[in-house]
Amino acid sequence: MTASSKVTLRPGSIDDVETIHTALLKLGTHIGAHQEIVSTVDDLRRYGFGEKPAFSTLIAEVDGEFAGLCLSFPIFSTWMGRPGVYVQDLYVEDRFRGRKIGERLLRRVAAECRRDGGVYLRLSVDTDNEGAKAFYERLGIGWSSYEQTQKIIGDAFFAFADAPENVEQQ
Repeated sequence: MTASSKVTLRPGSIDDVETIHTALLKLGTHIGAHQEIVSTVDDLRRYGFGEKPAFSTLIAEVDGEFAGLCLSFPIFSTWMGRPGVYVQDLYVEDRFRGRKIGERLLRRVAAECRRDGGVYLRLSVDTDNEGAKAFYERLGIGWSSYEQTQKIIGDAFFAFADAPENVEQQ
């Protein structure tokens, strides 16, 4: 990227689905978790660009070439009584790292959230990704000392969701 390189940010479209999926696979490889990614291009097409999109993407390009993406979705804090945005994935191609592409993507997502009445941004960081932790800290996005992410997935989730409630009804 030279001084004359033009960085543009634009919403992702259904035409970007293969590029988005490839970026997610690269992100998984970068953090050593590529085997955890089971999503397909069709999953992203269906859930991100269907009738009721579950997420939004913001694409960064340098001189028209894909440079990175930010995948996010709206959230709501009942304690604050206000909406926010959850950044699920932030990815920048290796050759464009260190050039504020990730920062630009996050700032745009935050600005769009604020425009819509949002007051916060939330994200998770892989516990071993020290580079990402330092990057977010530099931007003022700190870790929460009073929260811990919990999750249930796969067969355990299905068993939990499908189990009878066994709760006395009033």
